Amino acid sequence: MKFSSKQTDLQQALQQLSKVTPTRSTLPILGSVLISGEGDKLSLRATDLEISQVIFIPANVKSEGIVAVQHRTLLDITSEMPEGDIEVIVDDDRKVQIETSFGSYSIMGKPVEEFPSLPDVDNIQSIKMPASILKRIIDKTAYATSRDELKPSLMGVLFQFHEDSFKAVATDGHRLVKHMRTDMKGSSYQGDNILPVKFLNILQNYLHGEDEITLKIGENHVVMEGEEVVLYTRIIDERFPDYDSVFPKDNDKSLQVGRDEFVAAVRRVSIFSNKTTHQIALRLSTDGLEITTEDVETVSTAREEVACEYKGDPLTVGYNSNYRRDLVTHVDSSTVLMEFRTPVSAAVIYPQEQQQNEELSMLLMPIRLND
Repeated sequence: MKFSSKQTDLQQALQQLSKVTPTRSTLPILGSVLISGEGDKLSLRATDLEISQVIFIPANVKSEGIVAVQHRTLLDITSEMPEGDIEVIVDDDRKVQIETSFGSYSIMGKPVEEFPSLPDVDNIQSIKMPASILKRIIDKTAYATSRDELKPSLMGVLFQFHEDSFKAVATDGHRLVKHMRTDMKGSSYQGDNILPVKFLNILQNYLHGEDEITLKIGENHVVMEGEEVVLYTRIIDERFPDYDSVFPKDNDKSLQVGRDEFVAAVRRVSIFSNKTTHQIALRLSTDGLEITTEDVETVSTAREEVACEYKGDPLTVGYNSNYRRDLVTHVDSSTVLMEFRTPVSAAVIYPQEQQQNEELSMLLMPIRLND
């Protein structure tokens, strides 16, 4: 195998693949990138067995072939090279020779047959949507997924395709986001799939402008094919929580507050909160909103008042400041609506003005305040 390519093309492709290539694995071959050359392009593939990514870059392939190379070594050397052409020669013993105008390097390739094959995707059904809408869906939900590997169903976003609407839901058990769209009708596919947040975060990098994106949904996998990239992911085969049942229907206290003013106050007050709990308190009354915190370990306190409109009996409720800030930050309108009932029940958060063809609602569980 022999090919030449631009340093920038090769380095950028390897950089993108680093998000899929595991840093540690019981299968050493997963630390490699599979490179194959044919015609005027190279394909570079990486996988962690759950997600597979293939990137195509232009190249001058003088002799076709395929080789598996340690990803980190190849990324490190191409990252240190100046712009220019790189020539790669692979002999029959898997020795990979890298030639440039200023030096040469060699590394042993890995057995190609050990590299996992791409998944077979059965019974494919296709969903088409504008890239901008899919990017927005991911942005509004992915941050609320769990990082706890003991809760696999919460490590992805639930995509629900209905005849007359689409819903995306994410939760980590402390907060929940539901994003519904009413302008994605006409698809013949109806069904529920939990897509890993890792896949969605990678996919988001390839969603630009108003181009239409096609998601191919199989029984166990979802595939996104583009001109320069193909992404595969295994669907999370777990039961998603019954999210509709956790939305309270009887919250009798309401708050209207400016988004930017609220977020800024939470940021400042949380600097003085406990670094483990990030606990803050919202003290609500018809006189206004007071945000406070106290950390007995560092003997620090903070207090701010924020202008608002509040209806209901006085209420003091505690929250994780990071969760509270994240949810409100993802509201687009300048005014945020919040509904409460008791210090131990879930609060619901909405934008005052919903965007066209969508409905965003969020839920946040409180935390018990220190006495």
